[in-house]
Amino acid sequence: MASQAIESHRAGAEVVTGGDAICRKKSIELLEELGLPKGFLPLEDIQEFGYNRETGFMWLVQGKKKVEHTFKKIKQTVSYAAEVTAFAEKGKLRKITGVKTKELMFWLSVVEVYVPEASLEKVTFKTGTGLSDTFDASAFALGE
Repeated sequence: MASQAIESHRAGAEVVTGGDAICRKKSIELLEELGLPKGFLPLEDIQEFGYNRETGFMWLVQGKKKVEHTFKKIKQTVSYAAEVTAFAEKGKLRKITGVKTKELMFWLSVVEVYVPEASLEKVTFKTGTGLSDTFDASAFALGE
């Protein structure tokens, strides 16, 4: 069951269903088009990918409740909810929902990810608490 946020952006959106392989391919193509690392969304069993170019709203719906992934190069664990949404624009995902990062013993919501134009090799993550951290983009390459 898709959330109300997804339903409100579905009209006019490109919606892809048909299994993990095609949905994963579309999500990677969008990240690449935006200039973001292709391995940032290592979701599993993706059931639906959607992107509304007019509003910039994108979403991914997984078959599982959530997936945790550890980016080995930076030793950072990230949790992805069954539904991940964001507003996409060149070099940035903002108003992200469904993504949390583990800091010490706490899970913090990631609300924005961006690649500064001055330094395309770096990726900055902002949390809902206002904290931010910058990492090498290579840590989010496909398969990492």
